[in-house]
Amino acid sequence: MDSIIENSTPILILLFIAIVFLQSGLDKAIDWKGNLGWLTEHFSSTFLSGSVPLMVGVIMILEIISGILAVAGIVWILAFNQVDIGLYSCILASLTLLMLLFGQRIAKDYAGAFTLTGYFIVTVFGVFLLS
Repeated sequence: MDSIIENSTPILILLFIAIVFLQSGLDKAIDWKGNLGWLTEHFSSTFLSGSVPLMVGVIMILEIISGILAVAGIVWILAFNQVDIGLYSCILASLTLLMLLFGQRIAKDYAGAFTLTGYFIVTVFGVFLLS
């Protein structure tokens, strides 16, 4: 129980990452056609229009890996009092969000890009806290 209390902030950050990234990545996998259709339209007038399937696939894989690492990071903190895996999750989640931000800015979806800021702050705080 002491380990949970002492590590409550990193555990909460990793829970946040696990929920957000696993849900998003699995949604892309489960509704591939729907996501691909929407994103193809979203990027239709940009230089990224021809790479949408590749981009969605890469983001989906990175999101799922980030979420799995977050779950593993929680287990590692609780079982071994080590934060390395949690740190890797936060770093990968931050990089994934930067990729998403880049795409939103290219698509001129400034409101969508802005909404990523809150997620990015949480993940970067996780990097700071676990470093």
